[in-house]
Amino acid sequence: MANRELQLNSGMKCAKYMLIIVSFMFALTAILLIMVGTTIQAIFGDFSVFIDGHFSSPPALLIAIGFILIAVAMLGAYGAVKESVMLINLYGVCLFLVFILEVSAAIAAFVMQSQVRGMLMRTMHEALAQYDHDPYVKAGVDLMQSGLECCGVTEPEDWKDNYAPNKNLTLGSDDVVVPNSCCGSTVPDLNDDLMGTCVETFDYGCFRKMNFIVSQSAMLIATGATTVAFVQLLGVLCAFMLAKTLRRNKSIREARRWQLQQSLGVLISGGKMAPPQNSAVTGYQQLDNGEQGSHEPYTYTPQSPSVN
Repeated sequence: MANRELQLNSGMKCAKYMLIIVSFMFALTAILLIMVGTTIQAIFGDFSVFIDGHFSSPPALLIAIGFILIAVAMLGAYGAVKESVMLINLYGVCLFLVFILEVSAAIAAFVMQSQVRGMLMRTMHEALAQYDHDPYVKAGVDLMQSGLECCGVTEPEDWKDNYAPNKNLTLGSDDVVVPNSCCGSTVPDLNDDLMGTCVETFDYGCFRKMNFIVSQSAMLIATGATTVAFVQLLGVLCAFMLAKTLRRNKSIREARRWQLQQSLGVLISGGKMAPPQNSAVTGYQQLDNGEQGSHEPYTYTPQSPSVN
């Protein structure tokens, strides 16, 4: 009996510690999701001039999933410490809901990736056309060209029809004036230290680099959410299996406790302990009514030797 009780307690502790470890791993995963989502959202924010508004939804959803997953992991760890079957089942249900959210984020990211090329081609040409009229667009284009070391959409000649200085009639047909953000190398001006003369511009357009950045960001969201989603599904199965194990072990433990009480002749009624009437613990025996007549229904016979 002692060996069985020891095995039962060992099984309960193993299941409890396993769930705590799984919850801790999910908490670390949630932190990684928050970091990835925040980084991608920051990148999209820097190039918000060229990225449609709905593209910010997947990284925002990834951040929300991370915070939800931290709360769910804390619920699982608390349920494991308290050995609460109800909390562990609730933990499994919440993990399944998080799994649905992650699948949704992955699907949105895959759809977003297929739209990146067409979106960038449209928004970048629109930005070049508004460069001289909108300061916000001008700042975004300059940031893109100086940060990515590129010029124009596909080539520097894209500025020929979109930059005001190119409308000067004195320029040759092959001459193209580009903004200062396209300049890769400058020579200081002898008359003004703050000004410089551009001697070399970037030779490549920005579309290729922008397409790579946005596409890889979408792919990172899609693959990350998909991977974590399948891990979450395993976590759901693990949580329900552990809850079943805890429920069975608790049932077995309660049944053995009841058997032990029965073997000692102890009955539990209303929270009070009372020994049975025909027990050696009471020191008397109840006899049938027929043995003593109708006027004396009960007779108590000592079962223990006299004190004297």
